[in-house]
Amino acid sequence: MARNKYPEVTEARILDTATKLFLEKGWEQTTIQDIVDELGDITRGAFYHHFKSKDDIIDAVTTRMFLGNNPFEAVEENNQWNGLQKIQYVLKFSLQRTDTLQFSQVAASVLQSPIYIGKQVLDSMNTMAPYFTQYMMEGINDGSIHVKNPKQTAETMILLLNIWLSPLIFPGTKEEYMAKFEQLKIMYESIGLPLFDDELQILVEKLYEEIAELQ
Repeated sequence: MARNKYPEVTEARILDTATKLFLEKGWEQTTIQDIVDELGDITRGAFYHHFKSKDDIIDAVTTRMFLGNNPFEAVEENNQWNGLQKIQYVLKFSLQRTDTLQFSQVAASVLQSPIYIGKQVLDSMNTMAPYFTQYMMEGINDGSIHVKNPKQTAETMILLLNIWLSPLIFPGTKEEYMAKFEQLKIMYESIGLPLFDDELQILVEKLYEEIAELQ
C-alpha cells in the first residue's frame, strides 16, 4: 500500500467527519466505525494510524475548536488595550463561544471525566497561562493590575475559572454558581485584579442558563 503523502489532510478529514457525527448523533452514540464508514475511503487501520481512540478524537476536536478562532490572536493585533482589558477580552470571548457550547451538549460525559479534566488543566497551564502571565505583567506596568505574583495569579485564575467555576464539571443551582462568581470577584479585587465587570457577569449568567437548558 502506498504511503499517504498528506497525512495532515487525512487527519483534518477525520476531525471534520468526527465533529459532524458527534453533533448529529452525540458522542456516546458515535463509534469509530461510524467515522470510518462516513469517510468511505479509509480503513480502521488507517484511522488508528492518526488517532488511537475516541478520547484522542474528542481531545483533538476540542483543541481545534479553540485554536480555530483563537482569542489571543485578536489580542495581539490590538495595541490599544491595557493588560486588564486583554484578559477580560479573552474571558468574554470564551464565554460566547457557541461552537464549544454546542459540542459540550453532546460530549458532557467526557468533559466531566477525571482524565479529561486533568488533561484540560495541563493544556491550560501550557497554552493559556503564558499569555495571561504576559498580560498581567503588562497590566502591572500600565497600572491596570496590581498583583504581586503575576505568573502564579495567572495559573490559579485559569484553574478556578476553567474548573471550579465550570457548571459542566461542578453542576449546581444558579444561586450557588453566582455565589462562586461573587467570591472570585471579591478575591481578585482584593489582590489587585479587578477582573469582573458588569458585562462579564451578564455573560457568566447567560452561560449558566444556556448550559442548564442543554442538560
